[in-house]
Amino acid sequence: MQRGIVSVSKSVPTTEGAGVSLRRAFGFGKTEDYDPFLLLDDFRGDDPAAYAAGFPWHPHRGIETITYMLAGSVEHQDSLGNSGTIRPGEVQWMTAGSGIIHQEMPKPDDSGRMYGFQLWANLPTAKKMTAPRYQQYGSKEIPRVQSSSGAAARIICGELWGLSGPVEGIGVDPACFDIELPAGVSQEIPIAPGRHAFAYVIAGGGFFCGTREPFEVPQTSAGWADTVVEKQIVNHHLLLFSDGDAITVQAGDEGIRFLLVSGNPLGEPVAWYGPIVMNTREELQTAFRELEEGTFLDSH
Repeated sequence: MQRGIVSVSKSVPTTEGAGVSLRRAFGFGKTEDYDPFLLLDDFRGDDPAAYAAGFPWHPHRGIETITYMLAGSVEHQDSLGNSGTIRPGEVQWMTAGSGIIHQEMPKPDDSGRMYGFQLWANLPTAKKMTAPRYQQYGSKEIPRVQSSSGAAARIICGELWGLSGPVEGIGVDPACFDIELPAGVSQEIPIAPGRHAFAYVIAGGGFFCGTREPFEVPQTSAGWADTVVEKQIVNHHLLLFSDGDAITVQAGDEGIRFLLVSGNPLGEPVAWYGPIVMNTREELQTAFRELEEGTFLDSH
């Protein structure tokens, strides 16, 4: 059964970290529709002044953060003594688990660009307090597969068209693909039934699930004016899909590039404040008390 479209929305400009301008596709609101995912931020920028302040030292517990870079880089350090750089085409999958304190500092390329995305995935109750770990993979380690129609995909995790991505050992069995279709190409993409799934368009435009009618997009507090998405779904737009076993995509005249993400919903209670996501209010209070007392990292 083909999936349909539940909603289409436009990512909203916001500020995070020490003053980084970015666009938020979803997050800090109703979590059920995207479960097990919590947040998707689009931090593509061409002006270093808009992102250079970065994301100084801050804690995480109970989640995983997935950083995927297209241009520029992000330098990171953490409380465990780890440090490194996430470069174009690379992905870093950080399991915060029982707790980590880290910083992420964006660096431009020679043209001033810093293009990337960060996705937050929830951890199931049984793994909330697991030991922190990193998985980081270079551009050449992320397989690229092409369909007979000419569609191409970089597979960060999950399986598509006979290839699997390098990220493994994740409790919610996520799939994350960077997919490109040339102009006019139509492609069916399988997604296992029962998984929550969404797409975020990052270039060009196209038609999803056979739908060619305009979508009404709700006005937001940010007040952006274009409340009607014309027939093609274009850059900066998020689509949430209904259940089924596949979606169809037809690229427009400029082709289309989008992130396609799916995962098994946890169906567990969410207690969320800032960078920490637990199951109960009491667990949140414990985490912030430990931060104040300096014992946040003692569970390692």
